Amino acid sequence: MAAGTENGEHADVVARIVQSIGDIPREHWDACAGSVDPFLSHAFLKALEDSECVHARTGWGPVHLLLDDTNGGPPAGCVPLYVKSHSRGEFVFDYGWADAYERAGGRYYPKLLSAIPFTPATGPRLLVREGLDKITVRRQLAAGLIGAAKHLNIATVSVNFLPEDEWDILEDADYLKRADQQFHWYNQDYSSFDNFLDDLSSRKRKNIRKERRGALENGIEIEWLVGS
Repeated sequence: MAAGTENGEHADVVARIVQSIGDIPREHWDACAGSVDPFLSHAFLKALEDSECVHARTGWGPVHLLLDDTNGGPPAGCVPLYVKSHSRGEFVFDYGWADAYERAGGRYYPKLLSAIPFTPATGPRLLVREGLDKITVRRQLAAGLIGAAKHLNIATVSVNFLPEDEWDILEDADYLKRADQQFHWYNQDYSSFDNFLDDLSSRKRKNIRKERRGALENGIEIEWLVGS
């Protein structure tokens, strides 16, 4: 395969699976992930693996996809990728799909998943190094995901919470689109939690306050930390 650059140059690439993000140089990964989305950063994904929150034992086996430059340059692109033995921690409820697939004689698990573990935040999944043609490399990554699934003898590939332009790339590669919905809460200039509760019905205020009291009575302590 060849990845085109914005000025028309090309680099030959080959897809490769890496079973720990610690085996990928930070600067190579972050050159593709960029600096806008903290959940895509090498540091964040490595922390999940180092803490063993993400591990084959927890049903999240790392198998990150890299597009290596065969001429020795940095990777053209990458995808955060996991072998999942269940659907927990995804905030996408595909249990109906799994049941239907297995009733039809297929094997839904393990499945191949590109997502940020435990994080239902939309963001790029087909990551491209700056300076390369994004559409070309994303198409190569889409093909690389299918190749990885075949190599690992896995029947399904899912990509969660991706932006619309990547969604369209995958549709062009014969992926099946699946739409869902999220509910987002926006602060309506509330000055405090009690101010927020004032907008609720009496029954809802009472239930929320009761639940919070019950949590604190069980010895739970809450410490509020800020990034600075």
